[in-house]
Amino acid sequence: MKSPGCTPRCLIIFSFCLGLSCLSGFFHMNYRISKSHEELLFPPTPCHAKTNVMFLKTHKTASSTVLNIMFRFAERYNLTVALPAGQLFHLGYPRTFMAHFVEGFETIGQNYNIMSNHLRFNPLEVKKVMAANTFYFSILRNPISLLESSYIYYKNNVPAFRLSKNVNEFLASPTKYYLPADYRENIYARNIMWFDFGYDNNAEDDTKYTQAVLEDIEQNFHLILIADYFDESMILLKHTLCWDLDDVVYFKLNSRSHNTVQTLSPESEEQIKTWCSLDWKLYLHFNQSFWRRIEETIGLEVLEKEVDQLRARQKELMETCLSEQEAVRKDHIRNRALLPFQSGAANILGYNLKQDLDKRTLRTCQKLVIPELQYTSYLYAVQHPHKRRKELGLPLLWASRQEETQPPVSN
Repeated sequence: MKSPGCTPRCLIIFSFCLGLSCLSGFFHMNYRISKSHEELLFPPTPCHAKTNVMFLKTHKTASSTVLNIMFRFAERYNLTVALPAGQLFHLGYPRTFMAHFVEGFETIGQNYNIMSNHLRFNPLEVKKVMAANTFYFSILRNPISLLESSYIYYKNNVPAFRLSKNVNEFLASPTKYYLPADYRENIYARNIMWFDFGYDNNAEDDTKYTQAVLEDIEQNFHLILIADYFDESMILLKHTLCWDLDDVVYFKLNSRSHNTVQTLSPESEEQIKTWCSLDWKLYLHFNQSFWRRIEETIGLEVLEKEVDQLRARQKELMETCLSEQEAVRKDHIRNRALLPFQSGAANILGYNLKQDLDKRTLRTCQKLVIPELQYTSYLYAVQHPHKRRKELGLPLLWASRQEETQPPVSN
Protein backbone atom coordinates (compact mmCIF):
# COMPACT_ATOMS: atom_id res chain seq x y z
CA MET A 1 0.00 0.00 0.00
CA LYS A 2 1.34 3.44 -1.01
CA SER A 3 2.02 6.00 1.67
CA PRO A 4 -0.31 9.00 1.44
CA GLY A 5 1.07 11.93 -0.60
CA CYS A 6 -0.07 15.31 -1.83
CA THR A 7 -1.90 14.96 -5.12
CA PRO A 8 -1.86 17.77 -7.72
CA ARG A 9 -5.41 18.65 -6.68
CA CYS A 10 -4.26 18.98 -3.05
CA LEU A 11 -1.43 21.29 -4.10
CA ILE A 12 -3.83 23.51 -6.05
CA ILE A 13 -6.16 23.84 -3.06
CA PHE A 14 -3.24 24.58 -0.73
CA SER A 15 -1.86 27.26 -3.07
CA PHE A 16 -5.30 28.86 -3.39
CA CYS A 17 -5.77 29.04 0.39
CA LEU A 18 -2.26 30.45 0.85
CA GLY A 19 -2.99 33.10 -1.78
CA LEU A 20 -6.22 34.09 -0.07
CA SER A 21 -4.43 34.41 3.25
CA CYS A 22 -1.73 36.67 1.75
CA LEU A 23 -4.30 38.73 -0.11
CA SER A 24 -6.33 39.16 3.07
CA GLY A 25 -3.26 40.36 4.92
CA PHE A 26 -2.45 42.75 2.08
CA PHE A 27 -5.91 44.31 2.16
CA HIS A 28 -5.93 44.52 5.95
CA MET A 29 -2.53 46.23 5.87
CA ASN A 30 -3.69 48.65 3.19
CA TYR A 31 -6.87 49.37 5.12
CA ARG A 32 -4.88 50.30 8.21
CA ILE A 33 -2.41 52.42 6.24
CA SER A 34 -5.20 54.17 4.33
CA LYS A 35 -7.16 54.82 7.49
CA SER A 36 -4.19 56.64 8.96
CA HIS A 37 -4.35 58.97 5.96
CA GLU A 38 -8.15 59.39 6.37
CA GLU A 39 -8.77 57.63 3.03
CA LEU A 40 -10.31 54.27 3.84
CA LEU A 41 -9.92 51.55 1.25
CA PHE A 42 -13.16 50.07 2.56
CA PRO A 43 -15.86 52.65 3.38
CA PRO A 44 -16.94 52.78 7.04
CA THR A 45 -20.33 51.51 8.10
CA PRO A 46 -22.88 54.18 7.19
CA CYS A 47 -24.18 56.03 10.23
CA HIS A 48 -27.85 56.58 10.96
CA ALA A 49 -29.36 60.02 11.47
CA LYS A 50 -30.13 60.77 15.10
CA THR A 51 -33.82 61.67 15.40
CA ASN A 52 -34.16 62.15 19.16
CA VAL A 53 -32.56 65.54 19.77
CA MET A 54 -32.87 68.18 22.48
CA PHE A 55 -31.56 71.67 21.69
CA LEU A 56 -31.24 74.09 24.60
CA LYS A 57 -32.20 77.35 22.92
CA THR A 58 -30.10 80.04 24.59
CA HIS A 59 -30.85 83.75 24.08
CA LYS A 60 -29.29 85.98 21.40
CA THR A 61 -26.98 83.22 20.17
CA ALA A 62 -28.35 82.60 16.63
CA SER A 63 -30.61 80.04 18.29
CA SER A 64 -33.68 81.04 16.25
CA THR A 65 -31.83 79.90 13.14
CA VAL A 66 -31.02 76.58 14.84
CA LEU A 67 -34.67 76.20 15.86
CA ASN A 68 -35.68 76.55 12.20
CA ILE A 69 -33.21 73.80 11.32
CA MET A 70 -34.69 71.58 14.04
CA PHE A 71 -38.29 72.18 12.94
CA ARG A 72 -37.48 71.46 9.28
CA PHE A 73 -35.75 68.24 10.28
CA ALA A 74 -38.76 67.25 12.40
CA GLU A 75 -41.06 67.73 9.43
CA ARG A 76 -38.78 65.81 7.07
CA TYR A 77 -38.90 62.73 9.30
CA ASN A 78 -42.44 63.28 10.62
CA LEU A 79 -41.15 63.60 14.19
CA THR A 80 -43.05 64.74 17.28
CA VAL A 81 -41.93 68.10 18.67
CA ALA A 82 -42.25 69.01 22.36
CA LEU A 83 -44.11 72.30 21.93
CA PRO A 84 -45.18 74.83 24.57
CA ALA A 85 -48.66 74.24 26.01
CA GLY A 86 -51.56 76.56 25.33
CA GLN A 87 -50.86 79.99 23.88
CA LEU A 88 -47.22 80.16 25.03
CA PHE A 89 -44.27 80.19 22.62
CA HIS A 90 -41.68 79.17 25.24
CA LEU A 91 -41.54 76.21 27.60
CA GLY A 92 -42.29 78.09 30.82
CA TYR A 93 -39.31 80.46 30.57
CA PRO A 94 -37.95 82.04 32.74
CA ARG A 95 -39.33 79.51 35.21
CA THR A 96 -37.27 76.35 35.58
CA PHE A 97 -38.61 73.80 33.11
CA MET A 98 -41.25 71.27 34.18
CA ALA A 99 -42.51 68.42 32.01
CA HIS A 100 -46.11 69.64 32.12
CA PHE A 101 -45.06 72.80 30.24
CA VAL A 102 -45.12 70.60 27.11
CA GLU A 103 -48.42 70.31 25.28
CA GLY A 104 -49.85 66.80 25.54
CA PHE A 105 -47.23 65.45 27.95
CA GLU A 106 -49.88 63.81 30.13
CA THR A 107 -50.99 61.61 27.21
CA ILE A 108 -47.87 61.41 25.02
CA GLY A 109 -45.38 60.86 27.84
CA GLN A 110 -41.73 60.12 27.01
CA ASN A 111 -42.37 59.88 23.28
CA TYR A 112 -41.19 63.22 21.93
CA ASN A 113 -38.37 63.35 19.39
CA ILE A 114 -37.44 67.04 19.18
CA MET A 115 -37.30 69.79 21.82
CA SER A 116 -36.00 73.23 20.87
CA ASN A 117 -38.16 76.10 22.16
CA HIS A 118 -36.82 78.41 24.87
CA LEU A 119 -36.65 76.88 28.35
CA ARG A 120 -34.55 77.10 31.48
CA PHE A 121 -32.77 73.78 31.63
CA ASN A 122 -33.83 71.23 34.22
CA PRO A 123 -32.36 67.83 33.27
CA LEU A 124 -34.57 65.64 35.44
CA GLU A 125 -37.76 67.14 34.02
CA VAL A 126 -36.49 67.20 30.43
CA LYS A 127 -35.69 63.49 30.69
CA LYS A 128 -39.33 62.81 31.56
CA VAL A 129 -40.23 64.15 28.12
CA MET A 130 -37.35 62.99 25.92
CA ALA A 131 -36.27 59.43 25.10
CA ALA A 132 -33.34 57.83 26.93
CA ASN A 133 -31.14 57.93 23.80
CA THR A 134 -31.73 61.65 23.17
CA PHE A 135 -28.81 63.73 21.92
CA TYR A 136 -28.40 67.00 23.86
CA PHE A 137 -26.73 70.09 22.44
CA SER A 138 -26.73 73.87 22.82
CA ILE A 139 -24.99 76.97 21.50
CA LEU A 140 -22.98 79.79 23.12
CA ARG A 141 -21.88 83.22 21.95
CA ASN A 142 -19.08 85.56 22.94
CA PRO A 143 -20.57 87.46 25.93
CA ILE A 144 -19.21 90.77 24.61
CA SER A 145 -21.31 90.81 21.45
CA LEU A 146 -24.12 88.98 23.23
CA LEU A 147 -24.62 91.68 25.86
CA GLU A 148 -24.72 94.46 23.25
CA SER A 149 -27.31 92.47 21.29
CA SER A 150 -29.37 91.83 24.43
CA TYR A 151 -29.24 95.51 25.34
CA ILE A 152 -30.81 96.53 22.03
CA TYR A 153 -33.30 93.66 21.83
CA TYR A 154 -34.55 93.89 25.43
CA LYS A 155 -34.14 97.67 25.84
CA ASN A 156 -37.84 98.22 26.61
CA ASN A 157 -38.28 95.18 28.86
CA VAL A 158 -35.25 95.07 31.14
CA PRO A 159 -35.17 97.74 33.90
CA ALA A 160 -31.36 97.85 33.97
CA PHE A 161 -31.32 98.64 30.24
CA ARG A 162 -34.33 100.92 30.25
CA LEU A 163 -32.87 103.21 32.91
CA SER A 164 -29.59 103.77 31.04
CA LYS A 165 -29.12 105.87 27.90
CA ASN A 166 -26.93 103.40 25.99
CA VAL A 167 -24.95 100.22 26.48
CA ASN A 168 -21.70 102.00 27.35
CA GLU A 169 -23.41 104.04 30.05
CA PHE A 170 -24.90 100.88 31.52
CA LEU A 171 -21.53 99.11 31.54
CA ALA A 172 -19.73 102.09 33.08
CA SER A 173 -21.65 101.38 36.29
CA PRO A 174 -23.90 98.30 35.93
CA THR A 175 -24.76 98.02 39.62
CA LYS A 176 -26.28 101.53 39.44
CA TYR A 177 -28.98 100.17 37.10
CA TYR A 178 -29.07 96.47 37.98
CA LEU A 179 -31.18 96.45 41.13
CA PRO A 180 -31.69 93.27 43.21
CA ALA A 181 -35.43 93.97 43.48
CA ASP A 182 -35.73 93.66 39.69
CA TYR A 183 -33.85 90.35 39.57
CA ARG A 184 -36.40 88.45 37.43
CA GLU A 185 -36.79 91.26 34.91
CA ASN A 186 -33.04 91.77 34.70
CA ILE A 187 -31.94 88.25 33.79
CA TYR A 188 -31.00 89.35 30.27
CA ALA A 189 -28.58 91.94 31.67
CA ARG A 190 -26.14 89.56 33.33
CA ASN A 191 -24.87 86.01 32.67
CA ILE A 192 -27.94 85.09 30.63
CA MET A 193 -26.38 81.91 29.21
CA TRP A 194 -25.51 80.71 32.71
CA PHE A 195 -29.16 81.31 33.65
CA ASP A 196 -30.49 79.44 30.59
CA PHE A 197 -28.46 76.37 31.57
CA GLY A 198 -30.32 76.42 34.89
CA TYR A 199 -27.81 78.11 37.21
CA ASP A 200 -27.80 81.28 39.31
CA ASN A 201 -26.67 84.15 37.10
CA ASN A 202 -25.88 86.26 40.18
CA ALA A 203 -23.76 83.57 41.86
CA GLU A 204 -20.32 84.46 43.17
CA ASP A 205 -17.56 83.70 40.68
CA ASP A 206 -15.83 81.07 42.78
CA THR A 207 -13.37 78.79 40.99
CA LYS A 208 -14.59 75.60 42.65
CA TYR A 209 -18.23 76.47 41.92
CA THR A 210 -17.69 77.43 38.27
CA GLN A 211 -15.61 74.31 37.61
CA ALA A 212 -18.36 72.15 39.08
CA VAL A 213 -20.94 73.80 36.82
CA LEU A 214 -18.79 73.35 33.73
CA GLU A 215 -18.36 69.66 34.53
CA ASP A 216 -22.12 69.40 35.12
CA ILE A 217 -22.86 70.87 31.69
CA GLU A 218 -20.36 68.49 30.09
CA GLN A 219 -22.23 65.60 31.68
CA ASN A 220 -25.64 66.82 30.51
CA PHE A 221 -24.76 67.84 26.95
CA HIS A 222 -23.12 65.88 24.16
CA LEU A 223 -22.14 68.96 22.16
CA ILE A 224 -21.85 72.73 22.65
CA LEU A 225 -21.68 74.85 19.50
CA ILE A 226 -20.29 78.37 19.10
CA ALA A 227 -22.42 81.04 17.39
CA ASP A 228 -19.35 83.09 16.44
CA TYR A 229 -18.40 80.18 14.16
CA PHE A 230 -21.88 79.32 13.01
CA ASP A 231 -21.06 77.64 9.70
CA GLU A 232 -18.34 75.56 11.35
CA SER A 233 -20.88 74.67 14.06
CA MET A 234 -23.39 73.46 11.47
CA ILE A 235 -20.81 71.21 9.83
CA LEU A 236 -19.84 69.72 13.20
CA LEU A 237 -23.52 69.22 14.02
CA LYS A 238 -24.11 67.55 10.65
CA HIS A 239 -21.31 65.06 11.25
CA THR A 240 -22.22 64.41 14.86
CA LEU A 241 -25.91 63.75 14.13
CA CYS A 242 -25.28 62.05 10.76
CA TRP A 243 -27.53 64.56 8.99
CA ASP A 244 -27.41 65.74 5.38
CA LEU A 245 -26.08 69.09 4.18
CA ASP A 246 -29.59 70.32 3.38
CA ASP A 247 -30.62 69.51 6.96
CA VAL A 248 -28.26 72.20 8.26
CA VAL A 249 -28.40 74.75 5.44
CA TYR A 250 -30.07 77.95 6.66
CA PHE A 251 -31.05 81.55 6.12
CA LYS A 252 -30.15 83.74 9.08
CA LEU A 253 -33.28 84.43 11.17
CA ASN A 254 -34.07 87.00 13.87
CA SER A 255 -31.09 89.14 12.89
CA ARG A 256 -31.26 92.95 13.08
CA SER A 257 -30.27 95.81 10.83
CA HIS A 258 -26.71 97.06 11.24
CA ASN A 259 -27.80 100.60 12.05
CA THR A 260 -29.14 99.41 15.43
CA VAL A 261 -25.76 98.08 16.56
CA GLN A 262 -24.09 100.18 19.27
CA THR A 263 -20.29 100.34 19.29
CA LEU A 264 -18.78 99.16 22.54
CA SER A 265 -15.85 101.09 23.95
CA PRO A 266 -12.70 99.11 24.85
CA GLU A 267 -13.53 99.77 28.52
CA SER A 268 -17.03 98.35 28.05
CA GLU A 269 -15.68 95.20 26.41
CA GLU A 270 -13.38 94.59 29.37
CA GLN A 271 -16.17 95.37 31.82
CA ILE A 272 -18.37 92.68 30.25
CA LYS A 273 -15.71 90.06 31.02
CA THR A 274 -16.02 91.05 34.68
CA TRP A 275 -19.75 91.84 34.89
CA CYS A 276 -20.64 88.62 33.04
CA SER A 277 -17.68 86.62 34.31
CA LEU A 278 -19.69 83.39 34.63
CA ASP A 279 -20.72 83.58 30.97
CA TRP A 280 -17.17 84.52 30.03
CA LYS A 281 -15.76 81.40 31.69
CA LEU A 282 -18.53 79.30 30.14
CA TYR A 283 -17.71 80.62 26.68
CA LEU A 284 -13.93 80.24 26.99
CA HIS A 285 -14.25 76.67 28.22
CA PHE A 286 -16.58 75.45 25.49
CA ASN A 287 -14.92 77.44 22.73
CA GLN A 288 -11.80 75.38 23.45
CA SER A 289 -13.72 72.10 23.54
CA PHE A 290 -15.48 73.03 20.29
CA TRP A 291 -12.24 73.32 18.32
CA ARG A 292 -10.78 70.30 20.05
CA ARG A 293 -13.84 68.29 19.00
CA ILE A 294 -13.40 69.40 15.38
CA GLU A 295 -9.72 68.44 15.33
CA GLU A 296 -10.45 65.04 16.89
CA THR A 297 -13.32 64.18 14.51
CA ILE A 298 -13.57 65.81 11.09
CA GLY A 299 -10.31 67.78 10.98
CA LEU A 300 -9.71 71.34 9.85
CA GLU A 301 -9.15 70.44 6.18
CA VAL A 302 -12.48 68.63 5.82
CA LEU A 303 -14.16 71.36 7.88
CA GLU A 304 -12.99 74.09 5.50
CA LYS A 305 -14.13 72.14 2.44
CA GLU A 306 -17.58 71.44 3.88
CA VAL A 307 -18.06 75.01 5.10
CA ASP A 308 -17.48 76.09 1.49
CA GLN A 309 -20.08 73.53 0.35
CA LEU A 310 -22.57 74.81 2.91
CA ARG A 311 -22.09 78.43 1.82
CA ALA A 312 -22.39 77.48 -1.83
CA ARG A 313 -25.65 75.64 -1.15
CA GLN A 314 -26.93 78.60 0.88
CA LYS A 315 -26.06 80.99 -1.97
CA GLU A 316 -27.81 78.71 -4.44
CA LEU A 317 -30.99 78.64 -2.34
CA MET A 318 -30.93 82.40 -1.80
CA GLU A 319 -30.71 82.94 -5.55
CA THR A 320 -33.60 80.52 -6.03
CA CYS A 321 -35.85 81.78 -3.26
CA LEU A 322 -35.28 85.46 -2.56
CA SER A 323 -36.26 88.44 -4.63
CA GLU A 324 -33.60 90.68 -3.02
CA GLN A 325 -30.99 87.95 -2.37
CA GLU A 326 -30.72 89.13 1.24
CA ALA A 327 -32.69 89.97 4.37
CA VAL A 328 -34.70 93.21 4.35
CA ARG A 329 -35.91 95.67 6.98
CA LYS A 330 -39.31 95.07 8.58
CA ASP A 331 -41.03 97.84 6.59
CA HIS A 332 -39.84 96.26 3.32
CA ILE A 333 -41.35 92.80 4.03
CA ARG A 334 -44.22 92.41 1.57
CA ASN A 335 -45.94 89.38 3.08
CA ARG A 336 -46.98 90.08 6.68
CA ALA A 337 -47.22 86.33 7.32
CA LEU A 338 -43.41 86.38 7.17
CA LEU A 339 -42.97 89.38 9.49
CA PRO A 340 -40.69 88.46 12.42
CA PHE A 341 -41.43 89.52 15.99
CA GLN A 342 -40.05 92.99 16.72
CA SER A 343 -38.49 93.85 20.06
CA GLY A 344 -36.83 96.81 21.78
CA ALA A 345 -34.77 99.16 19.63
CA ALA A 346 -33.88 96.40 17.15
CA ASN A 347 -35.15 96.31 13.59
CA ILE A 348 -35.55 92.58 13.03
CA LEU A 349 -35.00 91.63 9.40
CA GLY A 350 -37.05 89.28 7.26
CA TYR A 351 -37.29 88.04 3.69
CA ASN A 352 -39.27 88.45 0.49
CA LEU A 353 -39.75 85.38 -1.68
CA LYS A 354 -39.86 85.38 -5.46
CA GLN A 355 -43.36 85.35 -6.92
CA ASP A 356 -42.95 82.77 -9.71
CA LEU A 357 -41.83 79.73 -7.71
CA ASP A 358 -43.35 76.31 -8.41
CA LYS A 359 -45.21 74.70 -5.51
CA ARG A 360 -42.41 72.38 -4.40
CA THR A 361 -39.77 75.11 -4.51
CA LEU A 362 -42.11 77.56 -2.78
CA ARG A 363 -42.60 75.16 0.11
CA THR A 364 -38.83 74.69 0.53
CA CYS A 365 -38.26 78.44 0.47
CA GLN A 366 -41.09 79.20 2.90
CA LYS A 367 -39.68 76.76 5.44
CA LEU A 368 -36.30 78.48 5.28
CA VAL A 369 -37.66 81.98 5.96
CA ILE A 370 -40.67 81.46 8.23
CA PRO A 371 -40.04 83.21 11.57
CA GLU A 372 -39.86 81.30 14.83
CA LEU A 373 -43.27 82.20 16.25
CA GLN A 374 -45.11 81.43 13.02
CA TYR A 375 -43.37 78.06 12.66
CA THR A 376 -44.17 77.16 16.27
CA SER A 377 -47.82 78.11 15.75
CA TYR A 378 -48.04 76.05 12.57
CA LEU A 379 -46.47 72.90 14.06
CA TYR A 380 -48.74 73.25 17.09
CA ALA A 381 -51.79 73.27 14.79
CA VAL A 382 -50.49 70.20 12.94
CA GLN A 383 -49.70 68.18 16.09
CA HIS A 384 -52.69 69.34 18.11
CA PRO A 385 -55.46 69.99 15.57
CA HIS A 386 -58.20 69.97 18.20
CA LYS A 387 -56.53 72.67 20.29
CA ARG A 388 -56.92 76.39 19.71
CA ARG A 389 -54.15 77.59 17.45
CA LYS A 390 -51.50 79.87 18.94
CA GLU A 391 -52.51 83.39 17.93
CA LEU A 392 -50.09 85.94 16.53
CA GLY A 393 -52.37 88.59 15.06
CA LEU A 394 -50.75 88.02 11.65
CA PRO A 395 -51.99 86.37 8.44
CA LEU A 396 -51.42 82.61 8.29
CA LEU A 397 -48.78 81.35 5.90
CA TRP A 398 -50.50 77.95 5.96
CA ALA A 399 -53.77 77.22 7.71
CA SER A 400 -53.14 73.47 7.56
CA ARG A 401 -50.59 70.96 6.25
CA GLN A 402 -52.65 70.56 3.07
CA GLU A 403 -52.25 74.27 2.37
CA GLU A 404 -48.48 74.38 2.74
CA THR A 405 -47.89 74.46 -0.98
CA GLN A 406 -50.43 77.17 -1.72
CA PRO A 407 -49.14 80.69 -2.48
CA PRO A 408 -48.71 82.80 0.65
CA VAL A 409 -51.20 85.47 1.59
CA SER A 410 -50.01 88.88 0.45
CA ASN A 411 -50.81 92.08 2.25
